[in-house]
Amino acid sequence: MNGFTLGIKTQATQEFTPEGKRVPVTLIETAPCYVVGFKRQELDGYSAIIFGFGTTKHMSKPTKGLLDKAGIKTPLRFLRELRVEDNDRESTFIEEEGKKGFQIGEKKLFTGDEVKPSEIFEVGATINVTGVSKGKGFAGVVKRHGFGGSPASHGHPAQRTSGSVGATTTPGRVFKGMRMGGRMGTDRVTIQNLTVFAVGETSIQVTGLIPGHIGGLVEIKA
Repeated sequence: MNGFTLGIKTQATQEFTPEGKRVPVTLIETAPCYVVGFKRQELDGYSAIIFGFGTTKHMSKPTKGLLDKAGIKTPLRFLRELRVEDNDRESTFIEEEGKKGFQIGEKKLFTGDEVKPSEIFEVGATINVTGVSKGKGFAGVVKRHGFGGSPASHGHPAQRTSGSVGATTTPGRVFKGMRMGGRMGTDRVTIQNLTVFAVGETSIQVTGLIPGHIGGLVEIKA
């Protein structure tokens, strides 16, 4: 792991490279994002960093207590944990002047620090973006799974049906995982190997499209 932050998808547009090539880009707003706390292997059974993002008018008492403990005055809307694998040698927990922190390469993050993308990501770096895809409601097998449908000639009454789903008397039931019509979308989706096109103090631009609707929460990991 070389870097992590939270943000919201704000705009899908296009930009031009210095060579004049047009590329699709997505703008992600990343402020305010803070380091709220840590999970330790010896205490919690796993290692993770807790990030907070966004603002809200109403917070639960446990969330408020967690932010007060971290010294964060901003009422944060989202809290997310980033797991730290044991074999991640480039990332280590540290403690300086009574503050607990985490070191990613040469960058040190302590509890209560604001995470700025310009300090973590570089233009041209490769990142992965995770979000919840758009909900599309109930969809049939042609749209949901890409089925070809039934023949459209010689009086076939239905062209977009799934066909047979059963397996006769034995086993006399529909197997689990059978591809059928149902709710489509609202899945956790990760788009890998995107490139950082531009980075600022409160936003980051990535090449390509990312999952989710405008205003949806996304996780950026390098």
